[in-house]
Amino acid sequence: MSHNIYIYILVMAGVSYLIRMLPLTLIRKEIKNKTIRSLPYVTLAVMTFPAILSATGSVWSAWAALIVATALAWFGKSLLQVSVCACMVVFLLELFL
Repeated sequence: MSHNIYIYILVMAGVSYLIRMLPLTLIRKEIKNKTIRSLPYVTLAVMTFPAILSATGSVWSAWAALIVATALAWFGKSLLQVSVCACMVVFLLELFL
């Protein structure tokens, strides 16, 4: 039985396209439900969190950078400031640990 990889790629592209385009075409008015509006951010956070803890050489530097980044974001700092400070924390802790 021969499998054609291009059919698989075409089906995956079609499914991905439909998942992204159906909400745009079916929902015309503004979404007012706070829970539904926060879903993209929650999904991104859930996907990113494990990567944050495994991206560095040490779990301790990852936790420290996560805490610093969370605190800075909580106090309204910009994305650039949060990411630069988190990177500096990781760099300094990896340098000394």
